[in-house]
Amino acid sequence: MKYLLPTLGLLAAAALAVGACCYRLSGDPALHAAARKGDAMEWLRVDFHLDEQQLATIRRLHENYSATCDEHCRRIQEAGRMKQALLARGASPAERQAADKQFQDLRTACETALAHHVREVAAIMSRQDGQRYLALVMPQITRFDHQAAPDLRFGSTP
Repeated sequence: MKYLLPTLGLLAAAALAVGACCYRLSGDPALHAAARKGDAMEWLRVDFHLDEQQLATIRRLHENYSATCDEHCRRIQEAGRMKQALLARGASPAERQAADKQFQDLRTACETALAHHVREVAAIMSRQDGQRYLALVMPQITRFDHQAAPDLRFGSTP
């Protein structure tokens, strides 16, 4: 009993060291470098095995879509402010319902367009990587907060 706590502490430290080593040895160094830099395009290139042509095409798609996405976010934010203003001034239930419908319609339009864009990006990848990309990104669309265009930065909530 006298050595129980030191033994448990030693086992915990050993398990932590083994886990850290396994993590470092199991990953792709280029992928870890992209994550450290927060470089979404580099992450796409490495994780989804893109060649230079695929990466250039996806980069163009993102650049072309960003203005549309910014506009969707602006309109959704504006509709959200309108809803808040209606609540603050004690608007009628019909006015609040109409504002809420407009807000939801704008969110739906944005999420539909974003899903289409994501599918376009996936179509440029190999079939297997495209499916993995869709499985990773599509569930994030409904959780998007519409405060700004998604930038795929690591550690932020899309």
